[in-house]
Amino acid sequence: MSSSTAAHGSAPIAEAAPLSLCAREPHVPADRLVAEMVPPPRFDSVRFDTYVPDPNQPSQSEAVQVLSTFAAGLGGATAVGGGKRRWFDFAKKPAAPTAPRGVYLDGGYGVGKTHLLASLWHATPAPRELKAFGTFVELTNLVGALGFQQTVQTLSGHRLLCIDEFELDDPGDTVLVSSLLRRLVEAGVALAATSNTLPGKLGEGRFAAADFLREIQGLSAHFRPLRIDGEDYRHRGLPEAPPPYSDEQVTRAAYATEGASLDGFALLLDHLAKVHPSRYGALTDEVRAVCLTDVRPVPDQSTALRLVVLADRLYDREVPVLASGLPFDKLFSEEMLNGGYRKKYFRAISRLTALARDAKGLIAQ
Repeated sequence: MSSSTAAHGSAPIAEAAPLSLCAREPHVPADRLVAEMVPPPRFDSVRFDTYVPDPNQPSQSEAVQVLSTFAAGLGGATAVGGGKRRWFDFAKKPAAPTAPRGVYLDGGYGVGKTHLLASLWHATPAPRELKAFGTFVELTNLVGALGFQQTVQTLSGHRLLCIDEFELDDPGDTVLVSSLLRRLVEAGVALAATSNTLPGKLGEGRFAAADFLREIQGLSAHFRPLRIDGEDYRHRGLPEAPPPYSDEQVTRAAYATEGASLDGFALLLDHLAKVHPSRYGALTDEVRAVCLTDVRPVPDQSTALRLVVLADRLYDREVPVLASGLPFDKLFSEEMLNGGYRKKYFRAISRLTALARDAKGLIAQ
């Protein structure tokens, strides 16, 4: 019997120690940020015909029809001016010059908005290099990496830009994204976005939105809202999230699972503050499972927002999360859940809960 097996009991444990996210400090070149603006691995194979509308929610079937037509309308268009008329005509008559040049999917958590947005990306008849897909955070990170003018130049030749999880968290982002999308629309780029907030309500509860009303209204003018009703599909007929395991169970699972990482939750939160959120995807490269010990309430809002980004990247990559300590629905305080970022926090809880279910198989029976 090996010493590692003897130290942890009778169950076999892999010789190699697990990975540690805290030991990673990835550096992501700007060209990788652009190349990776495609639907995440979780949505590689989704299509409109793999979306299963809730029969009790007719808006879901309507969304599939509208977006399918929108995608078909983008075929054969040139990137900058000229070419065929490229914008989807919602009213089925010639669009006025001031008509919205994109579609905005509004709905609650888990109604399939990202599935539909990725399906739109896949269905749009254009080469991969002429379509971009990323979260709002990834888009602002791209501007930070390339600079505003280079980002405009890079994306202006695209036929479609899909923005997932569209949220405005501060005045700087409001002005930045408003200016960027205006320039892209002028260049002939079609837009599609998802969010839990209607376009005219973006920024509410986060900062003095009234001071930036012109920018917010300018953003909403680019989109025609498409409401998608329904309940979180992750909770439709699924069992409740498993309760947290013990530190020993999580540690043993990390040693027994090839490609697993093992970190103390508090140490990981501290490490996230040292890594730019644009690198959180690279932080999880080749990680097959994330094991966390001693999960506890998140101490402050800045830390909480970083955790939200990590949860999104783990969910995109379908990386199961096994944890000890508190259950994930206890991560955020009541004050946080009732504040301006509540929708981000509820999304993180929903996604981490789904990943916790996925991790049940890591525990030896």
